[in-house]
Amino acid sequence: MSLISAAFVVAMAFVTATLSGVFGMAGGLVLMGALAFVLPVQAAFVTHGILQLVANGWRAVLHRRHVRWDIVGWYAAASFVAMAGVWMLSFVPSKPLLFLLLGLVPFLTWLPQSWINLDAAKPPQAFVSGLTVTGLNLTAGVAGPLLDIFFVRTELTRHAIVATKAATQVFAHLAKILVYGAPLVTGANVGIPPWQVFAIAIPLSMLGTVCGGMILDRMSDVNFKRWTRWIVTAVGVSYLIQAAQLLTHAG
Repeated sequence: MSLISAAFVVAMAFVTATLSGVFGMAGGLVLMGALAFVLPVQAAFVTHGILQLVANGWRAVLHRRHVRWDIVGWYAAASFVAMAGVWMLSFVPSKPLLFLLLGLVPFLTWLPQSWINLDAAKPPQAFVSGLTVTGLNLTAGVAGPLLDIFFVRTELTRHAIVATKAATQVFAHLAKILVYGAPLVTGANVGIPPWQVFAIAIPLSMLGTVCGGMILDRMSDVNFKRWTRWIVTAVGVSYLIQAAQLLTHAG
């Protein structure tokens, strides 16, 4: 890995952890695309999983008094079911397909609320969220907008939403590391950044999470929901453009 690529990964770890600390999902979406830009797909999945596991885990710790642990429990159980299914399929998306999926995922935020009757606070729906969100996370790399659908009709505050989503995503990213990290165990070279990059990026992710939490405290619930939708949509459009360019060059 070149020095420029390593510096890029480290910088994006901080920036996207800050975004996630504020909006709960935008950071992971941006980070996945950034990593896919400079790394092979499988390496991007593992690197994203490690950095986001730390960022989400630290965010859950910082806001632990707001976490709904009953939701997290059902979600975690379903995550392991989804992980087993993808593991058996041995599926790894191509880079054009990855950017296409990354570009389409954010448009889930525009589904009319009248169409959505989901509530993660209900145990069966918390389980379904873990199954579907982790499944999408393992194929598209991110699934924040889909997870958000399960929190649209909850009566949780913005702090509870961010904290609970962070705790659930610990299991989604753990599944990503386990499924795509097998080459690390076998010693295969799949383009994973050296350990020094993680040694710098992980503390910066934790710092970014703290900064994001400070910004979150200054936002209203209305601004929180409005900005989240527009940010992830803009990112999604940029990924669709990237997918089109990759498909054009491939053709």
